[in-house]
Amino acid sequence: MITRLENPADVAAIHDVTISAFKGHPHSDQTEHLIVDRLRQAGTLSISLIAEVDGDVVGHIAFSPVALSDGSKDWFGLGPVSVLPAFQGQGIGGALIRRGLDMLRHQAAAGCVVMGDPDFYQKFGFRNDPQFALKDCAPQYFLVQPLSSNPASGIVTFHPAFYAGVDQ
Repeated sequence: MITRLENPADVAAIHDVTISAFKGHPHSDQTEHLIVDRLRQAGTLSISLIAEVDGDVVGHIAFSPVALSDGSKDWFGLGPVSVLPAFQGQGIGGALIRRGLDMLRHQAAAGCVVMGDPDFYQKFGFRNDPQFALKDCAPQYFLVQPLSSNPASGIVTFHPAFYAGVDQ
């Protein structure tokens, strides 16, 4: 398996991988592929990595800027992260997360947030922090990972592309 930045030829495969990864998932509204498309169209897909096995795209991860109510800059949101069902449980998602976080560190990002399963994301250094909140998200499912020593806190807002019906 290799991980690399997406290129224009990968867009259709990323779309298909994301649909397949979330199909029937109980915590999905089946719009994750649209989120990625809208982030790309809005020019706010800061990091878009794919995982390839034998030349086929089997995984994808997106990172995009988020806003913090305290005005802190250079924070990013992780997600969605998608792996084809036949390849799940093999460490592909974890490899994409680690590579993406390394890239954020390299570009001097202040931090990263994610909404998801705490047991999964804590393995990568994310933690719950009562100084951060995401509207309409139960606190136990909203996790942060500071990547710098700059203090930050507040209400986090993802890009409008994350919300269905957004006109981009």
